[in-house]
Amino acid sequence: MSEFKKSTTSRREFLKNTGRVAAASALAGVAIPHVHAAENHTIQLALIGCGGRGTGAVANALSVKRGPTKLVAMADVFDGRLKASFEHLKSQFGAKVDVPEDRKFIGFDAYKKAMDCLQPGDIAIFTTPPAFRWVHFGYAIEKGLHVFMEKPVTVDGPTSRRMLKQAEQAQAKNLKVAVGLMSRHSRALQELQKRVSDGQLGEIILMRGYRMSGPIGAFSSLPNTSNLSELLYQIQRFHSFLWASGGAFSDFYIHHIDHLCWMKNAWPIKAQALGGRHYRQSPEGIPYVDQNFDSYTVEYVFADGCRLIMNGRCVAGAHQIYSSYLQGSKGMAIASKSGDCGLPSSIYSSQTPDPRHLVWESKVPPEERDPYQNEWNDLLDAIRDDKPYNEATRGIEASLVTSMGRMAAHTGQEITYEEMLNCEHEFAPDVDKLTMTSEAPLKAGPDGKYPVPQPGLVTKREY
Repeated sequence: MSEFKKSTTSRREFLKNTGRVAAASALAGVAIPHVHAAENHTIQLALIGCGGRGTGAVANALSVKRGPTKLVAMADVFDGRLKASFEHLKSQFGAKVDVPEDRKFIGFDAYKKAMDCLQPGDIAIFTTPPAFRWVHFGYAIEKGLHVFMEKPVTVDGPTSRRMLKQAEQAQAKNLKVAVGLMSRHSRALQELQKRVSDGQLGEIILMRGYRMSGPIGAFSSLPNTSNLSELLYQIQRFHSFLWASGGAFSDFYIHHIDHLCWMKNAWPIKAQALGGRHYRQSPEGIPYVDQNFDSYTVEYVFADGCRLIMNGRCVAGAHQIYSSYLQGSKGMAIASKSGDCGLPSSIYSSQTPDPRHLVWESKVPPEERDPYQNEWNDLLDAIRDDKPYNEATRGIEASLVTSMGRMAAHTGQEITYEEMLNCEHEFAPDVDKLTMTSEAPLKAGPDGKYPVPQPGLVTKREY
């Protein structure tokens, strides 16, 4: 293995601080280094978090056509998940997956061991539940590694503030950072955003996002009757627990929130919301014990009065909508026709998507229709050409805005951007100290149920 070891804040203040990094480096007389891959031009990868999203991210990384990439280390807290990911990737990519047994690491410190197998200029991939993102990001910066991290990247105020500082540190070291908000790499949405910025829709008055489906992922959970410890059970079913993922709201709805704010080229200043728990037992009559609401509606308000309405629902048998829209003074646009960023995007001269009033519809060549692959192509181009590339701050802000809407629903209060950023409730303050024998950050009551949001009753924190 030795050859792999060579080597109280306001939003405005954070935005200003980001722009000071280059100037501060110059004043200190420190040249920002060109961080590049190994001399043989192979960029090595370490995967931290070997679930489906991590496995997919590696597949995209190994499919980049510009220059060689190789997976050399893997880390997880579940041995079976790591093995399944390795076998799938090895069968698909062969020699590009070079991960012998002594570079497969299990445990809460496995992330360090996996990144220790890389050289400066290689890439660490973070696809664990987002509670661990700041811990892993900090070590990558220390090691001089480029980063791909899945969304959301934060779930509360304290971790957002912490990661905004880390984003500055990464930029100062010229590290490239990608965030898995792949809608930003949809060629159709990129063209739509340009057209909206050029005024084709006139003044944007209202935006709407819908992710209304049946229950998915680990949205709901039953009491832990498995052989797993309470900590590992909550990590395995991270969608059910706010400390691990921000719950269903943060994990499921961030894509529409992010790309609609991008269309507006602004973040909202406040949010009000509602939500509720309707059907909280399994078909067998066993009560669910997770922290999620079944439905959410959030009204985000921008500085100019424009509204973004985000509707989310996880209820079996209810009407399903999964798309996003903009209403402007000159017409309307469909951002995502289906899914998080489904083709085509389109603009109409009316306020309804009447084909007779179609003004523009996206045309994307086949090789650029996959935004997941596009984001990896863009990241590798930035690394190999040493172009500025740091999506960390924007990813943190998108995560924070998402948390702002979630907190508004969970508390029944109007929540401003600054209030969310400065909220002192850190869901898992000692997540960097967890071991395989640690207690879980969230404790169940005597009835086996976990604390749930109580809008209007608990108003300063979410539970």
